[in-house]
Amino acid sequence: MPPAIQILFLIGNLDAAKVDANVSLKLSQLGLKLDENLAINNLRMILEHARSRNRRVRIDMEEAALVDVTLDIYRRLRYGEGFSNVGVVIQAALYRSEADVKQLIEEGAWVRLVKGAYKEPPDIAFVHKADTDANMVKLIYLLLSETARKNGVYLAVASHDEKVISATRAFAWETKIPNTAYEFQLLYGIRRDLQEQLVADGHLVRIYVPYGTAWYPYFMRRLAERPANLWFFVNNFFRR
Repeated sequence: MPPAIQILFLIGNLDAAKVDANVSLKLSQLGLKLDENLAINNLRMILEHARSRNRRVRIDMEEAALVDVTLDIYRRLRYGEGFSNVGVVIQAALYRSEADVKQLIEEGAWVRLVKGAYKEPPDIAFVHKADTDANMVKLIYLLLSETARKNGVYLAVASHDEKVISATRAFAWETKIPNTAYEFQLLYGIRRDLQEQLVADGHLVRIYVPYGTAWYPYFMRRLAERPANLWFFVNNFFRR
């Protein structure tokens, strides 16, 4: 079954189960590397279906070579065609992301911020984890700024890093930002203890769940993109 049709079924199943959930997808799933218009048409069909059911769809960010086209397609559907139910993902590992975030803040975007799982060359991305971590916290502060919130930005902090999570919580507390102005996103099965503690503390938490029969290739691809992901998975899987 084509991925676009699988996503339509997923949206229908979410409705049937009455689950408070959104959908994330990659444009390469929808044919971007074959034909840009194919991906756009598939995404438009999914957004129309999701909008009719009051569901949101977020476009995942892929390797650096696809950032510009991903943002272009996002803006075409969001602003050119008025799909207010579409959002986008930004990777903190890329140097360009601060400029991208500032533009998205001006536009009042619905953003998920991740560190980035792709191994990119040092001329476009941070080499050291500490630098990526610092940039992620910097981008979180921008996306939770008063200007961002006035413009309608809604931030999802997608990280299991307790330092990043603590920095987000501290900034929100110091600047009196309500917990409903942002959410944390964590992978299904990873650090359930942390997920439960965040919920107990009054934070919004969304669990990221790979969907479909291709979950195993998805997992292996993530490991292949950056072998350090394997240590992250093993280190956190047993911390429940």
